Amino acid sequence: MIAAGLMIVQAYGKEIIAEEIVLDSLPEPFDGFRILFITDIHRRRLPSAKLSLLKGRVDAVFLGGDLTEKDSPLERFADNIALLVSIAPLYAVHGNHDHKANTPVVDNIIRGRGGHLLLDENVAFVREDTTLWLTGVDYPRSSGKISYAPLPPLPFSESENPCRIILVHDPLWLSQSGSVPGDLVLAGHTHGGQIILPFIGRRHVEAFYRTYDAGMFQWPKGDGTKAFAKVLISRGFGTSHLPLRWRSPAQMHVLTLRREPSS
Repeated sequence: MIAAGLMIVQAYGKEIIAEEIVLDSLPEPFDGFRILFITDIHRRRLPSAKLSLLKGRVDAVFLGGDLTEKDSPLERFADNIALLVSIAPLYAVHGNHDHKANTPVVDNIIRGRGGHLLLDENVAFVREDTTLWLTGVDYPRSSGKISYAPLPPLPFSESENPCRIILVHDPLWLSQSGSVPGDLVLAGHTHGGQIILPFIGRRHVEAFYRTYDAGMFQWPKGDGTKAFAKVLISRGFGTSHLPLRWRSPAQMHVLTLRREPSS
């Protein structure tokens, strides 16, 4: 009973992780650009009192998919989106559970509340004639083997060095991409394992998730430069199946982008 109580507490946690991420190619005007990043909300209601304090303190809200799920109350989902849009401009991608919900209604709620749903699209943030790019990767609707669409190209020549964030629900996308032309990848889906048992650890079908479960990683860009993209995989805010977590508490993120310090 004690263990079950602790698992429920971790499942319904409201922790916001604040961290700085250094990106070599970040344009100077974007030094300090702040993102509220939340993924895998599922059935949960977002904490209005806590998140409302971030209004005016973050520049954008990024949602990494599984924003709701089948049979979850749409009114609750609409309230969550309205709350986030009131904090800062919102950009979202689909997750697998979003496609199992009433997808057209879900999409209309996002757009109707003023959010931006990215279906393999680029968004340009512009400051002082410099650009920070966001690319939203849509989770495929097809059943069976997951096949992603190619990333939309950026309007840059090869001689330029754009700074790009890639927002994708499932980090397994990385292993299916011949190259990762981005500086930062934000993902979720894994729930950090959700329940990590002693001695057994993370029991995922895909071996990929046993390493890339939650936290910050590096992934080769695969562009011949030997450079790496930074990858943040969130444990997410909600749960899948049972509302229980163990050694993988719920989390949200406030990410502050920083330039590489000059030597």
